[in-house]
Amino acid sequence: MLIRRERAEDAPAVASVHRSAFAALYARENAERAAGESPAETTRRSPADDTAPPPTEPPEVDLVARLRSDAGWIPTLSLVAVEFDTVIGHVCLTRAAVGPFPALGLGPLGVHPEHQGVGVGSALMHAALGAADALDEPLIGLLGSLDYYPRFGFVPAARLGIAPDEPDWVSHFQVRPLTTYEAQITGEFHYAEPFYEL
Repeated sequence: MLIRRERAEDAPAVASVHRSAFAALYARENAERAAGESPAETTRRSPADDTAPPPTEPPEVDLVARLRSDAGWIPTLSLVAVEFDTVIGHVCLTRAAVGPFPALGLGPLGVHPEHQGVGVGSALMHAALGAADALDEPLIGLLGSLDYYPRFGFVPAARLGIAPDEPDWVSHFQVRPLTTYEAQITGEFHYAEPFYEL
């Protein structure tokens, strides 16, 4: 497996990775929502609705597309995992801020289901952290699993005096200080704008 910068021609493969990586999660959520429908809601549906795919694909696919055209996009920090010339994973870091201080936002991170659980996500994370540190970035923030990301040095943001600008995110918002981090970097974390358009 090779970790390298994303190339322009990788965009369809990156979309496919995120589509497949997150499809099961959203299918499960759609099924739970459907199971909770009232009889009136079920009656209003047409028979075609039962066989139609969910109306939208995972939002991570659109998020990456929007990020690429945003001022916060940093091409050098969009990385793919490649195996036998096939893109099997992707992660990106985009410009964010903590108050007046520059920072990075991580995400999405996606790995094709056939390659999950064998270290592809970890390799992408280590590559992203190393690249950001080499560029003298002070801090990375993310909204994600409290079971997965602490192994990469992420801690609850509140410990460092940082809060997400969306109150609903507080419980799962984490940060990873890098080499150039300084204690005065405190305040409200703001992602690149496409994160708020989901």
